[in-house]
Amino acid sequence: MRTRIAFLKGHGTENDFVIVPDPDNTVDLPPAAVAALCDRRAGIGGDGLLHVVRSAAHPEARAMADEAEWFMDYRNGDGSVAEMCGNGVRVFARYLQRAGHVTEGDLAVATRGGVKTVHIAKDGDITVGMGKARLPEGEVTVGVGERSWPARNVNMGNPHAVAFVADLAHAGDLLAPPSFSPASAYPDGVNVEFVVDRGPNHVALRVHERGAGETRSCGTGACAVAVAAARRDGVDPAVTGTPATYTVDVPGGTLVITERPDGEIEMTGPAVIVAEGEIDAEWLENAVR
Repeated sequence: MRTRIAFLKGHGTENDFVIVPDPDNTVDLPPAAVAALCDRRAGIGGDGLLHVVRSAAHPEARAMADEAEWFMDYRNGDGSVAEMCGNGVRVFARYLQRAGHVTEGDLAVATRGGVKTVHIAKDGDITVGMGKARLPEGEVTVGVGERSWPARNVNMGNPHAVAFVADLAHAGDLLAPPSFSPASAYPDGVNVEFVVDRGPNHVALRVHERGAGETRSCGTGACAVAVAAARRDGVDPAVTGTPATYTVDVPGGTLVITERPDGEIEMTGPAVIVAEGEIDAEWLENAVR
């Protein structure tokens, strides 16, 4: 094994990631290794890890290689695999731009949630085509301590429960996952968003991401919140024929979410690379023993 492994650190609205460039998919990253790298005290620290691999080199992405050269092999901070991460896609695209693999303009990124379209603007913001939301039927309830709220079940390629609350402080410390029912609604766990109104088409959220805890931002969560807020407000772009745009404040910044009449959702926000260096492979080996 090589003695040094390249890495970068980046964030999108303070949702932060360890980035491991590995075009040929030669770096072994078992869950314990990912968790060690994402550890904020003993590792590099991050809400998740972006493993940058050419689609043709990864068994889960080869079928998408004709559409997208690069695959975002995304992992949660605890090492578990996730289908999609909206902030992660923006940071992933920023890394590709920094490395010279892409330039300003449009590109496609393969994810476990499908191929995502990305636009890198001249002003620096990055827009990601997040696909369409699915709104599974059935009532869902989420709870923190003695409080509970009805929630909207929204799937953005990963599952979300969106609860509108009177005060974001009611979500508590979010160190533990909020409870939810029925259990059958989310057999693999769920990301839970707590939302308050800030003004017309303007909301703010806190989020507990499964496998990561409370994070400073969640891109798919912001999209789920915008869709849930629009439906609560009686707005469905498929019916009105007019796009619906919501500003979504997250603890780490602001995202702008637009749902088009065809159901496609676009998320626009910043992405920043803050550092790069090398991982000591011997340390990593010892960390997973």
